[in-house]
Amino acid sequence: MFDLFRRRDKAVRYLLTALLVVVALSMVTYLIPGSGMMGGPDDPIVAEIGDEALTVHEVQRTLQTAMRSQQIPSQLVDVYVPEMINQMINERAVAYEARRMGFRVTEEELAKAIQSTMPQLFENGQFVGRDAYAAVLAQQNLSIPQFEDNFRKQLLMLKLQNLVLEGVIVTPEEVEKAFRQRNEKVKVSYIVLNPEKLRSQVTVTPAEIADYYEKNKPAFQIPEKRSFDLIVIDEAQVAQSFTINDEELRKLYEQNQERYRVPERVRARHILLKTTDKPKDEIPAIRAKAESLLKQIQSGGDFAKLAREYSEDPGSATKGGELGWITRGQTVKNFEQSAFSLKPGQVSGIIETEYGFHIIQVEEKEEPHVRPFSEVKSELAAESKRQQTYDKMQTIADEVHAALIRSPEEGRQLAQKYGVPVTHVSDTDLSKPIEGIGNNPDFQEAIRSLQIGQVTPIAQPAANKLAMAVLTGIKPSRQAELGEVESEIRETVLQQKAMELARKRAAEAEEKIQAAGGDLRKVARSMGLEVKTTPDFTRDAAAEGIGPASYLAEAFEKEVGAVLPPVTVDNQVFIVKVAGKTPADLTQLASQREDLVSSIRTAKARQRDELFKDGLLTQLIKDGKVKIHDAAVKRLIASYRS
Repeated sequence: MFDLFRRRDKAVRYLLTALLVVVALSMVTYLIPGSGMMGGPDDPIVAEIGDEALTVHEVQRTLQTAMRSQQIPSQLVDVYVPEMINQMINERAVAYEARRMGFRVTEEELAKAIQSTMPQLFENGQFVGRDAYAAVLAQQNLSIPQFEDNFRKQLLMLKLQNLVLEGVIVTPEEVEKAFRQRNEKVKVSYIVLNPEKLRSQVTVTPAEIADYYEKNKPAFQIPEKRSFDLIVIDEAQVAQSFTINDEELRKLYEQNQERYRVPERVRARHILLKTTDKPKDEIPAIRAKAESLLKQIQSGGDFAKLAREYSEDPGSATKGGELGWITRGQTVKNFEQSAFSLKPGQVSGIIETEYGFHIIQVEEKEEPHVRPFSEVKSELAAESKRQQTYDKMQTIADEVHAALIRSPEEGRQLAQKYGVPVTHVSDTDLSKPIEGIGNNPDFQEAIRSLQIGQVTPIAQPAANKLAMAVLTGIKPSRQAELGEVESEIRETVLQQKAMELARKRAAEAEEKIQAAGGDLRKVARSMGLEVKTTPDFTRDAAAEGIGPASYLAEAFEKEVGAVLPPVTVDNQVFIVKVAGKTPADLTQLASQREDLVSSIRTAKARQRDELFKDGLLTQLIKDGKVKIHDAAVKRLIASYRS
């Protein structure tokens, strides 16, 4: 398939491993090795779609991929599993139906889709080559045919979905309704009951604490704690052991003179008047303008000032035309020939290139030379020390790591011999950052996977550190005793009771306001509360002092003077009265029509897509084309809730 792309023989040193991590969870589904293969005895089948099977292993791998790309918080995995399984089945059902209806994906369509989705495979628009392509896929245990087959399924699904979504109609009435909803404004008067101010009026008894504990035991788990010896090799500490004398530096300088060779170069300014994309009949006038500028310069005009005023090179005009140092091969031929023929202080004539007309001024010129030792000494010393430090860090890490594997005690002694501190970390929750390391999920997961006495791989938690750990103890997770969480429960129950009291007072206040004919201020005075009024706000804005307008949606439907039921926002209870309404200005409808039509069409298309998928799946199940193995699904979901 990739013969469709123009190849280029260029070494590809690396491609980001994130190449195959796509944004949509649906795409991740098709990047799982083994997709479409029937499950074996050790890989139960979740669902059968036509002649393909969705296995437990595929669902698990998809979930892991999503978690690695931070699409799903690990603590919420069990909530997402049922929805994810449903989505994977739905999408395969759509791909199956597309094939059944005769949809096909051409090689050109496939190539274009992969290039659009994964631009990392194309350097400057050119395909990096089949070998590099295969190597990246191999990292994911995928072959090129397997990957492209899975991609075809995704495109088939999109083709059928696009067909279903064609012809979504938006009526003028829908546009006007949406415009009114988007632009009408309300303002409200309100009083607020803050539960924090009511805490002193509620009490929590030991019986209430015990009752809350019994009813919510699963919420009170002490996480697994691990103890380990942490060995961190720090660059700054290792660097102190090195001193580099002049003799060593001079030897390095002699061995690496090519690195310090400076080619012929000039430091120049220029003024550019562009001719690209200009009509031919305008070119003479542009040249005449360039000649006029040249005469001004030759008559003593300030080159930098004229460049700032007239040059059309956005990269240099603001700097007075300054280009910095230029070596041969960096600029187009005509420009280079002129720049390198000038002496410092000289100004060129009019130089024409494919970009336009240039005037060049050379400020400095250097012949080819090797930078002297005195000039590069400090640079060379810093670089040499940095390299020796890194090499020494790696040597220490390798030796200590090997010793730890042989015997933890031997490893500790060797670390101390090298002056590397061994820190004992006791009873640590590895879901939290490690002191001295910070938050490093990979390193924390490595420690979490160890048995007592085992050693992590060498990790690099920061650019200037290497680290490893040997596990010394494990305290399994357990149910917290009441005494361990009593203060936490007391605070929770106290907050709940204060909120209940606030809501009760708010309900009573609402009744009084209604009885007083909507007189919010009278009731507020009796409660010692202040009445505030918001500025106008729209449905998608925020009500000042309260929060998002979505909490006050009812205010847009009520008449001025109406009192809303109490509303809880950010742990405060509000009693709200509609104070004013401003209708949408229909004279502005035309300016928003295009955006409104687009948003309505998108919403209707999304709804139609969901209905189509649900209806298709129902029909395919009825026809026996899709079989969902409920027992396997339930076991899989249960495995994430254990």
